[in-house]
Amino acid sequence: MADVIAKDGRILKVPAPTIAVYELADSSVNFVVRPWSKAGDYWDVYFDITENIKKALDAEGVNIPFPQRDVHVYKHEAV
Repeated sequence: MADVIAKDGRILKVPAPTIAVYELADSSVNFVVRPWSKAGDYWDVYFDITENIKKALDAEGVNIPFPQRDVHVYKHEAV
């Protein structure tokens, strides 16, 4: 995550970006990644950083968990 942020020239050096574990959830470890940018760059940085971090995690073989539900279907005979 830090490497992705470091490669983006739109991200300000001061104040420093925040990268931290935000939550230990049921089936995931959730991070917060908050780099600073100029106001005019905010949305482009937001979407690009999100996409580039996902691509970097994929390249490293890190799987992103997603909610799963098992559904069992039973057939009941009418009496």
